[in-house]
Amino acid sequence: MTSLSPKSRNDHLGVERALAEIRAGRPVVLHSPDQTCLVMGVDGLEPELLAHLDSLKLTEHRLILPAPRLRRLGVQSSLTSQSSNPGAIALLTLDLARIENLTFKLGASIDAPVSALQPNDQAALELIRLALILPAAVVSRFADQAQEDQTILELNLLRVEASQILSFRANEAASLHIVSRAPVPLEGASETEFVIFRGGEGMRDQVAIVIGKPDLTKPVRVRLHSACLTGDLFGSLKCDCGDQLRSTTQFMAEHGGGVLLYLDQEGRGNGLSNKIRAYQLQTQGFDTYDADEVLGFDHDQRHFDFAASMLKQLHIQSVQVMTNNPFKIAALKDAGLEVVADERILGRKTDQNVHYLATKRDRAGHMIDLDSLSTQGLISD
Repeated sequence: MTSLSPKSRNDHLGVERALAEIRAGRPVVLHSPDQTCLVMGVDGLEPELLAHLDSLKLTEHRLILPAPRLRRLGVQSSLTSQSSNPGAIALLTLDLARIENLTFKLGASIDAPVSALQPNDQAALELIRLALILPAAVVSRFADQAQEDQTILELNLLRVEASQILSFRANEAASLHIVSRAPVPLEGASETEFVIFRGGEGMRDQVAIVIGKPDLTKPVRVRLHSACLTGDLFGSLKCDCGDQLRSTTQFMAEHGGGVLLYLDQEGRGNGLSNKIRAYQLQTQGFDTYDADEVLGFDHDQRHFDFAASMLKQLHIQSVQVMTNNPFKIAALKDAGLEVVADERILGRKTDQNVHYLATKRDRAGHMIDLDSLSTQGLISD
């Protein structure tokens, strides 16, 4: 773990406060040497707030949208030869219906030119993403310093530096550290220790579950398991996450031990509320990735560099990864761990999850052999 300096800790606290404001539906003031602006998340915007901001006569309102949502609106790219850049759409007024239509409504199409981002726009979008709300921001500029001061005073707004937001993820990973640990016997794995880390990714602590007594001088079995409330806790039939979690624990207990990292990255890093929004879109015929794209998310928003740091703090350098997601395997290798093997983990096949699993195989390269396992009533991770 790398300790943060007092200044870095203060910067970190400033971003956390800004995240709380954004999640509460309140705007924040975003500052950089090039620009100062007002930033709001579209998720939870209230008409009363927009009307009040309109009365303040702020200038140059813009809606910042990520590349996946722009593609859904029919923008291949007017900015570069790629269709992977976020962009800005001018707002003559703060019209909530238009903002919501462009941000997440089905059947919407682009209704104005898309321009390149201005200095603070990328930080504004990152702030919204960190807050785990819909990835779209309304950005407004102040006419002058007097208007900025008056708005901050009148609305009691928080001011945060753009540079602090852009460095937040890296600082979170660098500050990752163990805060507590204790034995927690589990059904089928009585010799188990929970190790709690603070930092990393998401909005809560991260958990390493050490099962049995793995030999750290040899490659250790490891699984990176992203939190899935619906599957892990309630046994949802839409995925196989709960089966993976429990079968991995039992397998490790019966085969020399291992470490399961339970990571706060619900919904492939999109957050629980957006995951449920995507589920609703799936009832209308979208697959798991297209549903995320409608909401403005890429195929996978997760980061695994901090997971590698957790393993290193547990003195693990060589691993056998229990997954069939090639992205996880590559992430651990890129973070400097030796991956000597990768193994599959089995879950149930259900009428509700077979299309989901096939989509992961076909669109994200997951190593899932549906045909060979279907006759057994089982499907790989």
